[in-house]
Amino acid sequence: MNQLERTYRASAYEAAGAVARIGRRSGAVDALLGRLGVRRGGFLGAWNPLSRRMPAGWNRRMQARLAEAARRLPAAGGWGGARRWREAHWLFGADPRRLAVLARRFRQAAFVEVRRGQPARLRWVFPRPR
Repeated sequence: MNQLERTYRASAYEAAGAVARIGRRSGAVDALLGRLGVRRGGFLGAWNPLSRRMPAGWNRRMQARLAEAARRLPAAGGWGGARRWREAHWLFGADPRRLAVLARRFRQAAFVEVRRGQPARLRWVFPRPR
């Protein structure tokens, strides 16, 4: 496992007070998906494409563009991170294939897929780094 994957796995993913961690089931995330009227979705942001640090203003603009691109999807805003690293994201209620398209468009290496009643999982969009 490389450093990027370790960072994803060490992170907490939060939206509307519900927290998910990769490999764990979250009753709070299940409830949030229910409030959004969906059975599955994913945590996805537009900050720091392909894990390259970008200026804060650029990240905010890309996050706004992601919100516009996904405006028809049920969503809850939030933050994810571990230790000193933290960035904005959304929990979108959608088929993971739709989220993978958005992730590619916004050059995100991966996103966190969630399904009611199941553990969160890391879903690579671009080839998994070695």
